Amino acid sequence: MFDLSDNVYNRSLARDEPKFKLWRSAGLLLTYKCNAACEFCYYHCSPEKGGLMSVETCVTAWRSLRNLAGVAAKIHLTGGEPFLYWEHLTEILTEGKRQGLGPVDLVETNGFWAANETLVRDRLRILLDLGVHRMKISADPFHQEYVDLRPVRLLAAVAKELLGPGRVLVRWEEYLDGSQSRSADRGAEGRDAIHVRAYHARPFRFCGRAAGRLADLLASKPGEAFANTDCLSDFLGAKGVHIDPYGNVFSGTCSGIILGNINNTPLEQIWTQFDPHANAFIGMLCRRGPCGLLDEAESLGYRRLDAYADKCHLCTHLRQFLLACAAAPHCIGPPDCYAPIS
Repeated sequence: MFDLSDNVYNRSLARDEPKFKLWRSAGLLLTYKCNAACEFCYYHCSPEKGGLMSVETCVTAWRSLRNLAGVAAKIHLTGGEPFLYWEHLTEILTEGKRQGLGPVDLVETNGFWAANETLVRDRLRILLDLGVHRMKISADPFHQEYVDLRPVRLLAAVAKELLGPGRVLVRWEEYLDGSQSRSADRGAEGRDAIHVRAYHARPFRFCGRAAGRLADLLASKPGEAFANTDCLSDFLGAKGVHIDPYGNVFSGTCSGIILGNINNTPLEQIWTQFDPHANAFIGMLCRRGPCGLLDEAESLGYRRLDAYADKCHLCTHLRQFLLACAAAPHCIGPPDCYAPIS
């Protein structure tokens, strides 16, 4: 297990200055492919996206997190939709168990696959045998545009029976009873109204696809409003990472900002060498926030929106533009994490 002083940036700080936190959790995005294309998806997943994390990459990340955080390490398997690749998912879990890497904290799914009780029971028993501690099920107005609620309810009921209620997380528990309006049944205006209410009930960041139509609906502030909102505390305080199918490492939920790639550099080394001021792009975000990117982007032809929903909306919109310009190629990507470039 590593100590805060093992990080190069932390060693340069005075005792009372905020330190770069040790990563204790890692969400492994097995794929960007998903049967849904939710409006609030941080990773812009959809049926058209791809990628599949190899067993070797997954196990390497798992082992590295254990090296960093010891027994406090928490791995969760997500996507995209990992159950699109059931055999691959079980192969990863089998190899992790064989290597003694400890339990997987949770596996995440939208439940589309839970067609009948026999299938659900069989798969859950396999997951339990392979050391999965918890199941996380997505149920909300965004997912239910694409996923029938009936298999989701079946999965939740059987999972609570087999794992126990405390080990089953349903994203919006109250949505399971089916009493909420489906946005897909309400037309464009009704859909927008449901999504706006959903945001106000449970706010989320405007990253990935959430920085598109949803952010535009909720945008109310000019870019200048975020002039004094830097991102240093976001990078320093993130206690976990997400790692995509290609090995790219993202801080917390800052999707599409690459800190390193575990296929080239071990996760332990990415953490120990991270200095928020050593990289020009990330350093600018840490000093000035996304407003610090505006001058360069505008010199390349970026046109500001009249209003933004929050600083993440501004940041994602800027990065979408910079990706199309091939600016900061080592930090912005992969294309799967962004809207298609026309």
